[in-house]
Amino acid sequence: MNKVVLILIAIFLPPLAVFLKKSVGKDLVINILLCLLFFLPGMIHALWLVTK
Repeated sequence: MNKVVLILIAIFLPPLAVFLKKSVGKDLVINILLCLLFFLPGMIHALWLVTK
């Protein structure tokens, strides 16, 4: 998938971006928990995973 599209998805829907990049696993669970606690940490985590 195009990296620019993944970055845009990571900004607006972080768990979806993590799912598309890493599939189901610990990274997805961590991202969902971060998004539930507060949206910004989840977004940062998703951007980090997508650009890494």
